[in-house]
Amino acid sequence: MTKANKRDQDAARHRSETATEVGASVPTWLRIGLPALLIAIWFALAAYGGPLFGRIEEVSDNDPTAYLPSSAEATQVQKQLSDFLGDDAIPAILLVSSDREITEDELGQVQGLTQMLSSEISGVVGSSPAIPSEDAQALQVFVSLDATSDIKESVVELEGFAAEHLPPGLAYYITGPAGFTADLSTAFAGIDGLLLGVALAAVLVILLVVYRSPILPFAVLFTSLFALCGALAAVFTLAQNGVIMLNGQTQGILFILVIGAATDYGLLYVSRYREELRRHPGKWDATKAAIKGSFEPILASGGTVIAGLLCLLLSQLQSNRDLGPIAAIGIVFAMLAAFTLLPALLLLCGRAAYWPRRPHFNSELGADEEVPSKGMWAKLPSLISRRPRTMWLSTTVILALACLGLIGLKADGVAQSELVLGTSQARDGQVELAKHFPGGSGSPAYVIAPESKLDEVGQELLTHEGVASVALTARDAAAGSVGYTADGLTSFGQEEAEPTVAQGNVLFQVTLADAFDSEAAQSTVMELRNSFGSDVLVGGTTATNIDSNDASLKDRALIIPIILSVIIVILGLLLRSIVAPLLLIATTVLSFGSALGVSALVFNEILGFPGADPAVPLFAFVFLVALGIDYNIFLMTRVREESLHHGTHQGISRGLAITGGVITSAGLVLAATFAALAVIPILFLVQLAFIVAFGVLLDTFVVRTILVPALGYDIGRKIWWPSALAQGKE
Repeated sequence: MTKANKRDQDAARHRSETATEVGASVPTWLRIGLPALLIAIWFALAAYGGPLFGRIEEVSDNDPTAYLPSSAEATQVQKQLSDFLGDDAIPAILLVSSDREITEDELGQVQGLTQMLSSEISGVVGSSPAIPSEDAQALQVFVSLDATSDIKESVVELEGFAAEHLPPGLAYYITGPAGFTADLSTAFAGIDGLLLGVALAAVLVILLVVYRSPILPFAVLFTSLFALCGALAAVFTLAQNGVIMLNGQTQGILFILVIGAATDYGLLYVSRYREELRRHPGKWDATKAAIKGSFEPILASGGTVIAGLLCLLLSQLQSNRDLGPIAAIGIVFAMLAAFTLLPALLLLCGRAAYWPRRPHFNSELGADEEVPSKGMWAKLPSLISRRPRTMWLSTTVILALACLGLIGLKADGVAQSELVLGTSQARDGQVELAKHFPGGSGSPAYVIAPESKLDEVGQELLTHEGVASVALTARDAAAGSVGYTADGLTSFGQEEAEPTVAQGNVLFQVTLADAFDSEAAQSTVMELRNSFGSDVLVGGTTATNIDSNDASLKDRALIIPIILSVIIVILGLLLRSIVAPLLLIATTVLSFGSALGVSALVFNEILGFPGADPAVPLFAFVFLVALGIDYNIFLMTRVREESLHHGTHQGISRGLAITGGVITSAGLVLAATFAALAVIPILFLVQLAFIVAFGVLLDTFVVRTILVPALGYDIGRKIWWPSALAQGKE
């Protein structure tokens, strides 16, 4: 056939397809009006949710204490602090240092500046005089910042004030809890712009490479972005009304999860729609068939992820409990967009959406012609069918060896000063502070004790080697301060001051000898707790870190088995089998262990990370198992569909060949979106990004591509037991 004849034939076929689509029996108002209405609804939702990207910080709270369970000792102390200290405040430390002794004149200048802080800097509610160190080479000023103000802005103003007014030759640092809070806020500031931009750019590049079309990638990308706008609108409204609590970490995960999941569901629908356009002459019929064919796997996939995420409601930590429904809302909008917006866009575009590789209707298309005849996905099923046992055994051994890296996994918590990667003035200041003052200066442990036990508790505190000094909150702070020394209660100042008594209790402010976020400080706090009875409470920043880690460890032990049980039930209902779900969940858990083992080696030996938060393995498990099972669902639902007509062995080969390209593309997209989390310089998010991205690629290219098909082929029809398929054709 000449090129001219082929061109004429293609043109005639295009005119025939167009005539069939336009002349379809479906009314115009339904064929055009329904998709136009759906698109208009999504545009309205995007118009409301889009502007909220810049306002999400209004409803975010990054205070760790706010997320602790109410039963935690640190939480109980936090609730009572206002009875002793008045308005809620976050302490900052202005540290001034030099490599020589600070002169009396310089000390006087700094003292004068401390009296100006409240009037010159927004958010400052009080400050102490400058306190010289014993070596006379440093001064520290305790600055109280209003907890309801913008802490980052106050810290930035404090830095500018120090840079402008301090005597020349003196270095300064802003550290303490407020300094680290400002670091976190600065790190999370890139979520709205940088994170979203990198994620969308990565998805767009992959889609352009996969489809090589100027239309289809943008249709899928717009679907994902509009799904995120809808999810953000819902989450913002709930957070604004106090139904849920949102923090920067949850916000970043929501963005990535919605973009990745919506794109994955979009890819599945796009692939199915292409198939149906080849089977149906009209795009309306093709749309109905594509929705019907993709509805079950997308719903099962999204439902599995939602079920896994909602298991986080069992967590003791409020931040984990809120992440469950927040992320679940994101998945719901991702599915809604895949079922409504994307079909509407592609229905209006028709075959032109796939240009220049338009799928043409073929009335003689047979079922066997759906399977790729060349390329990797034509050859791999044949290779697996020849040596299935060798394939799955060798793959299992390799994954099991990778699991050995779990021995070196350090996920028992990290110091707060290590949470932010890169430069940190607060961290540098903490190091400098420890050279001249007790390491726990500015971040005291709070001990609330009955007034009747004042002397008993005070003496116990003083004798502990991890305690540098002990003070009591004074009733009249202006008159002086109350300390506790070996001689007992001691008043400092011009007048006699008395300790504040609230509800029969007194408050000790205990300066620890070690940095508040160090292991030594945590050991001190735990030893103090064990030294006192239940009527004495120990709180503060160090205690908050301890209670958070304990809650995370308990969450892991409780939630992971429940998630596994829930997913097995869902898979059993979906595949009408007992053997297949157990097989799929076992391979996914093996993949998770391998990903975590390799990640531990990378974190320890290559990146030199100090450790990991206890929640990292839990979050990684939730996302990897829930999302990793997606690809097995996409594969096995198609395998089951094919097995009904061709038998189990042919069903596995055909299912793998047909879904290979789309699932691989989906895996690349999800891995790329989660990898984008690494642009936010927060240790937790960088580690989660690596584990999930690597684990998704492992699921996509090894578990779903080799291990599951090879196991299924070796087991044969028994994989469907006890359904009727187990008695069908091998």
